[in-house]
Amino acid sequence: MTLPGQFSDPRVITLFGLLALSAAVWVALGLRARARRERANTPLERIWHPQETVALTPAEERAFGQVVSRLSLGAAGRLR
Repeated sequence: MTLPGQFSDPRVITLFGLLALSAAVWVALGLRARARRERANTPLERIWHPQETVALTPAEERAFGQVVSRLSLGAAGRLR
């Protein structure tokens, strides 16, 4: 079956084919990106940290407190 008039030109058929192909690729990539974004919103696995089960000695707690106090923000909002 042949198409009537200007639609029988191979260039027009090629143009419509390329438009259909690019639309299909665009939709597929959009769906893939959406799935990736939704997967990124899922909560991460809980990570075990050694401090959860290992008690610190008083010297370790003091050293940790000194490091934290140095990292706290100063009056101008900058690290000390």
